[in-house]
Amino acid sequence: MKAIEIRKKYLEFFQKHGHVVIPSAPLIPENDPSVLFTTAGMQPLVPYLLGEKHPEGKRLTDYQKCVRTNDIEEVGDNRHLTYFEMLGNWSLGDYFKEESIAMSFEFLTKELGIPVEKLSVTVFAGDEDCPRDEVAAEAWKKAGILDGHIYYYGKDDNWWIAGEEGPCGPDTEMFYDTGKPACSADCQPSCDCGKYVEIWNNVFMEYFKDKDGYRKLKQQNVDTGLGLERMAMLLQGKETPFDTELFSPIIKKLEELQKVDNIESRRIIAEHLRSSMMLIADGGRPSNIDRGYILRRLIRRMIRHLNKLQIDLNELSTLIEINVENLKEMYPELEKNKEIIIATMLEEKDKFVKTLANGEKEFQKAINKLQETKTIPGDVVFKLYDTYGFPPEVTKELAEENGYEINLKEFDELFKKHQEKSRAGSEQKFKGGLAEQTEETIAYHTATHLLNAALKQVIGKDAHQRGSNITVDRMRFDFNCDHKLTDEEKKQVEDLVNQWIAEELPVTKQEMSKEDAIKSGAECMFIEKYPDIVTVYSIGTVSKELCGGPHVNNTKELGRFKIKKEESSSSGVRRIKAVLIKD
Repeated sequence: MKAIEIRKKYLEFFQKHGHVVIPSAPLIPENDPSVLFTTAGMQPLVPYLLGEKHPEGKRLTDYQKCVRTNDIEEVGDNRHLTYFEMLGNWSLGDYFKEESIAMSFEFLTKELGIPVEKLSVTVFAGDEDCPRDEVAAEAWKKAGILDGHIYYYGKDDNWWIAGEEGPCGPDTEMFYDTGKPACSADCQPSCDCGKYVEIWNNVFMEYFKDKDGYRKLKQQNVDTGLGLERMAMLLQGKETPFDTELFSPIIKKLEELQKVDNIESRRIIAEHLRSSMMLIADGGRPSNIDRGYILRRLIRRMIRHLNKLQIDLNELSTLIEINVENLKEMYPELEKNKEIIIATMLEEKDKFVKTLANGEKEFQKAINKLQETKTIPGDVVFKLYDTYGFPPEVTKELAEENGYEINLKEFDELFKKHQEKSRAGSEQKFKGGLAEQTEETIAYHTATHLLNAALKQVIGKDAHQRGSNITVDRMRFDFNCDHKLTDEEKKQVEDLVNQWIAEELPVTKQEMSKEDAIKSGAECMFIEKYPDIVTVYSIGTVSKELCGGPHVNNTKELGRFKIKKEESSSSGVRRIKAVLIKD
């Protein structure tokens, strides 16, 4: 069964069970400062999981495009992906464990035709925060799971939370038995031997965790996630996602073009090509910071492995064309944005070719400074990588050609520290966002709307938000602009925002059709990604935007607005850093 057929069956199944299909949110979140990219289906729905009313009701289903970047260096093995698609269904204060489990079992066994003997499930074992989940276990038994196929695990395995604080709860996970031999007599779904593969996760979100511990949410929610690529792989009897129709055309072309055979490089190219194309189609552009840096890293890692296979880099356009043709039915946005994707990736390719040339010069400078030793220190290798974007594999090859070796152990230690910092930063972005709805973050979220409106008045109506990031201490706002703001422009923006705050403008919320929202002049990005019924927030008569919230009730709650810095974010995009000061 092809991936697109699985997706279609999933959405139709949950529609039949009273769910409304909502569009996938874009990979680059709009009005969600919490993460670099959309990393999970629940991410755009956090306000509704916390009790806000969703305009489409209490039962929702969708496919969600996701990017997770913590394991970029692992891509190339038989399972890791940075871009993936998550199928999900949600109950926002409606059904709970019993109905959720019954529907999951029915979909897996009836719609997908998975034999019940191939299914095992895990449930929460219980602790001082939450009791043993016998309700879920009994629901599985009633649905038809075989005796001996239910396992109890603790928080490490069967508890889900976004970041350190936020909505959370026990979950139940479903596993597919691949038929591979058991690793031992007590082989269970918790083993990573490859016999059991997790296919679906139903989170029973009924708690909120903060610094004081756990408390009950206003409503009981169900949040589920089923990985499409993994399910397609299993149902097709393939060993890896790269063997499915999602990747096979590009893998086949790489095999034709390569002069050196390397399966790891082929997988890296295929995966990073798809991820980069999806990000660019959703508005991503390469740069040296944040989202742009991740995209740049994906493209450059892909180019490095094209070089490794000795494939002419001019073939990149051909590879993009093949991917667009193969994936356009699933993702029409690829065909719609094909020219932008090609132009962006070719420009980045040319920049990286120059980077490689500059890196070789820096390498020569580095070895010229070495005395008697024939070993290049790890910190030199890391500097070439971190400062000049020069891949350590290339440094190693050049070293060997010149009769040197590199201190790989020292480099690995430095690189590991670098990874840990990157991961901590990624986690902090979720921690500081919508999952942690404090008075401060809600105030800053509202202030971004006022800033957006002020910029339109000062620099022109074509100024639009291009991204934001919020913590409890400050806001950061990206917007398109072709020049550095003058001191006078910054003061005008600041004064306008403070004027609106002083006017004590009411913040109101309306639900309306997407068409009516557009006609009313509501501001938004990616209008095609919104459901038919949308939420529009208005601040007096100065701002009207499509947004999921939450916001303050009146601008008088914001305090004094102060711009701390204005700088370049990327080509054609400026960035303002500002604070709200409570006098």
